[in-house]
Amino acid sequence: MEANLKTYFKAKDIYIDAICDEEGNIFYRVNGQELKNENQKSISEHEFNLIVKREVSKYIHPFENIVVLAGAGASIVNDEEGAPSQKYGHTIKMLTEAIDKVLSSAPSFFSIEKLRDMCKYSIPLKREKTNEKGETETYYNPDFVLEDFLSKVLSYEEFMNEDDTKKKYILTKEKILETIKNKTSYSFEQGVHNHDSFIKSLSSLIKSPSRLSIVTTNYDTLFEEAADTLNFTVFDGFSFTSNPRFDVDLFDWFLVKPVLNVKSDKVEYKRNVINLLKIHGSLTWKQEKEGINRCDKESNQNPIMIFPSSNKYSHSYEKPYFELFSKFQELLKMPNTLFITTGFSFADNHIAKMITQAIKSNQSLTLLATDYSIDDDYKTQNWSELVSLMKKGFRIAFLKGTMADEIADYFGTVQYEN
Repeated sequence: MEANLKTYFKAKDIYIDAICDEEGNIFYRVNGQELKNENQKSISEHEFNLIVKREVSKYIHPFENIVVLAGAGASIVNDEEGAPSQKYGHTIKMLTEAIDKVLSSAPSFFSIEKLRDMCKYSIPLKREKTNEKGETETYYNPDFVLEDFLSKVLSYEEFMNEDDTKKKYILTKEKILETIKNKTSYSFEQGVHNHDSFIKSLSSLIKSPSRLSIVTTNYDTLFEEAADTLNFTVFDGFSFTSNPRFDVDLFDWFLVKPVLNVKSDKVEYKRNVINLLKIHGSLTWKQEKEGINRCDKESNQNPIMIFPSSNKYSHSYEKPYFELFSKFQELLKMPNTLFITTGFSFADNHIAKMITQAIKSNQSLTLLATDYSIDDDYKTQNWSELVSLMKKGFRIAFLKGTMADEIADYFGTVQYEN
């Protein structure tokens, strides 16, 4: 990888990038060849963005079905300096650091390292390295996976003896869940979040009876709140009643009305409807005797959150998680489907393996993986496998972009030559 190179879009037969020389001049390229205008001068940034948008447009049109997977990065809002704002979404790394800080602040809690020893999670939270001055520096270990760790923590509790150690363990666990809830309790704000334009842009690319399906690992309520501002109807697996109860069959239903004055069974499908599958739970879910219900997040003291482990997915095979994962798999098996990922790092092996298997088995599935940087082909093992599959000819492409950067701008229709 060249030192000052940024890749904006890449597929098997096309690489679009920009390179900056030592004097600060930027050159835009396609497959290594500099792009020039009719006067043989370097094109402008605006012209370059149109070229990227044109290539993305060709790649994502037309499809009968569109499925989106939104990870933690989809909730990020950048501050004035371009760094993730602490006020809104948190990456998994940010959540890990926040939990570490909270647990280390009081002796009434076990530290992450102590919990790690107790529940036999083998990967250390931090590592050490020697800097250029020969000094030892401590940094957060990128191999430490918060979801895997928390899955171990929750599983270990049932094997503990009823003593003071267990009381402290439970207190620590509850503090972790409280921290996650507090860090994900923000609400959708127009002009701050871009989930509304994202939903609107992608929904406009498909025709009824198909509808946009959004799968998310996030506990927050940004997508449903954004859909509400657009007056969209959301099928999230819960009944349309005063006390919404989970029923996975609702995803298979449609809102229709008969076409009047026509002597046939023709019906008209309601427009502006989306599916929302929250496969890791939600701040609005609560457990009741009759099952899982949806409620207002402000009044929900014990939201349902799942932390699947890459080694053991016992939680994933309980209701409603098994049903939601199964529905997710069904969506990836549909013919002529565009699958877009945003804010998802592919560090979650459970989901990543499901995706790669779907790509290999469904030849009509097309993947567009978006991320804030697509330069590093080896950022995770699963990401590297996708790059390898792309090079082998599978329908996979990568786009530099995030929800915070108005990625929806790339999904509008533009004119292009065949």
